[in-house]
Amino acid sequence: MLSLGFSAGLPLLLVLGTLSFRLREAGIDRSTIGYLSWVGLAYGFKWVWAPLVDRMPLPWLTASLGRRRSWLLLSQGVIMGGLMGMAWCDPSQTLGPIVWFALAVAVASATQDIALDAFRIESAHADQQAALAASYQTGYRLAMIWAGAGVLWVAAWVQGPQVAGYQHAAWKAAYMVMALSMLTGMLTVLLSPEPVHAPLPPARNVREWLRGALIEPFVDFVRRYGWHAVLMLLMIATYRISDVVMGIMANPFYVDMGFTKEEVATVTKVYGVIMTLAGAFVGGVLSMRFGVMRILMLGAVLSAASNVLFAWLSGVGHDVTALVLVVSADNLASGIASAAFIAYLSSLTNVTYSATQYALLSSMMLLLPKFIAGFSGDYVNAHGYADFFTATAWLGVPVLLLVALVGRVARKGAEKGIQPLNAPASTQAD
Repeated sequence: MLSLGFSAGLPLLLVLGTLSFRLREAGIDRSTIGYLSWVGLAYGFKWVWAPLVDRMPLPWLTASLGRRRSWLLLSQGVIMGGLMGMAWCDPSQTLGPIVWFALAVAVASATQDIALDAFRIESAHADQQAALAASYQTGYRLAMIWAGAGVLWVAAWVQGPQVAGYQHAAWKAAYMVMALSMLTGMLTVLLSPEPVHAPLPPARNVREWLRGALIEPFVDFVRRYGWHAVLMLLMIATYRISDVVMGIMANPFYVDMGFTKEEVATVTKVYGVIMTLAGAFVGGVLSMRFGVMRILMLGAVLSAASNVLFAWLSGVGHDVTALVLVVSADNLASGIASAAFIAYLSSLTNVTYSATQYALLSSMMLLLPKFIAGFSGDYVNAHGYADFFTATAWLGVPVLLLVALVGRVARKGAEKGIQPLNAPASTQAD
């Protein structure tokens, strides 16, 4: 999970956060950067093709590697090729090619997430999912250090201290290094055992296969949770809205505040990610000790409140010490929220449809926030960074009410002896 989490975390920043830094440095307008963040909507629609990843075999690969590992290896190969394409494209000349390659990386990365989530859920019992989620998050965040700080360091080293501003050759070298880093995940897939799958009844015809692959996973979720499924999906769809909407403008903010690539790499991508790792560890431990719902509430409060610190930083200006404090607090909150949220989503899935159901739930987490984030550049241009960061904090307030309502429903269900299918019974009362 540590190595595969690294493979999963590597592409995300390279098509969103780090790419926004690169585009802003190349002189691309904030509004355009905001709209280009819609490339990340691929993660929000991955449930559309998740049933295929869940059930459809790949020629030659599935026979030798198994259902999960074959899809993992295919998606990782596409990610590597797409990152190489992004390395060669110069956004200061034309945006079209780099956008298409970024979209290919995003779709392949979302596909990798589908197969990897199923791989994780099927590899251990539900009461071990919090520990696996913490390990996965650790690898994921290490990759974000490399894809965030590493790419900036490589670009700064190739560019040299004598040259200021955007230089295509420096970013080309940095993205090629990132592409080769995907070999870590590919090697791990080849050396890992295929998990034991839940048996699938053979389909008698195409219609029956489509029903089992496309319809039953969603029907099963609604059947198990009834009208409470709507409340759960609303909470899931908005839980990370403060972080996601704010995050699109974070790197353009650093560029406009005058922070250099080295400063951003050191502070936001090292100190920040280390604090996220600490938060993920704390969140995993606290979730197992006090119950997932309580830590979900804690993470929601901290995530919204930490965005106000960025509004304060916009008034302070170019101050590295202030940047360290703000980024550390924000990433600690994000780590706590992420660990609890992943454990919660994992507890809701039926192992028979693990890939499809987890893809649906994790897609719901991103769809609305990513769509709103596309307008973030327009909002900053109209109102400034301080108002923008404050507004993203207010977006988190309705989430608190939804978490409280979902927790209340869970407690009532526990009192009646109703347990989620894939959740440890000892923690559901919390």
